[in-house]
Amino acid sequence: MKIEKLTENKIRIILKKEDFKDKSLNVQEVLLKSPDSQSLFLEILNRAKTEVNFDTEGHKLLIEAHFQSDDIFIFTITKYIESNTTLKSKNRKLLPSKKVQVFNTSYRVYQFSDFDDFCNFCNFINSNNTIDLKKLFKSSVLYLYNDTYYLLIDDISLYNKSLNLFHSSLLEFSEFLVCTKNFKFKLREHGKIMIKNNAIVKGIKYFA
Repeated sequence: MKIEKLTENKIRIILKKEDFKDKSLNVQEVLLKSPDSQSLFLEILNRAKTEVNFDTEGHKLLIEAHFQSDDIFIFTITKYIESNTTLKSKNRKLLPSKKVQVFNTSYRVYQFSDFDDFCNFCNFINSNNTIDLKKLFKSSVLYLYNDTYYLLIDDISLYNKSLNLFHSSLLEFSEFLVCTKNFKFKLREHGKIMIKNNAIVKGIKYFA
């Protein structure tokens, strides 16, 4: 079992088949509401608190799971802050948990752990009809650089009232990079363009 702390409010759990060798349930049963599965889940939460200081007491939890293979099961746990505004989607509930940063430049770069995270963001933003992407920015391009995905958003409308909400949503799926214009130009010069022009809109069209 491997526990990774992604943010202060989110962790990733990687379970392998051997993690279940001394237990009566298998990987497919880990999230079922049986006494054995609930016992295992509590054990995982206790380990997360001890190993990565992830305390879930008093918080509602969102659990997202998928199979990487027949032997590897990966799921993420996100804890909610009740005082924050709830954003709703068909398959996901989101509460922005990070402090919103002030936009003071006309471009932003976000780093995704993998392409699936970008697709998940597109799926979420597609379900949120309060954000008008056309009025937020003029350009969004997805690059692959050094085996990492970067979303470059350019010509941002700094006074758009949905900007902070859009930024908070992105932070749940990616990491905001504080970078200079040199990195922006490096992406354009050395990065491989994965989705050119309107990357988010195209991501919604083909992957959401």
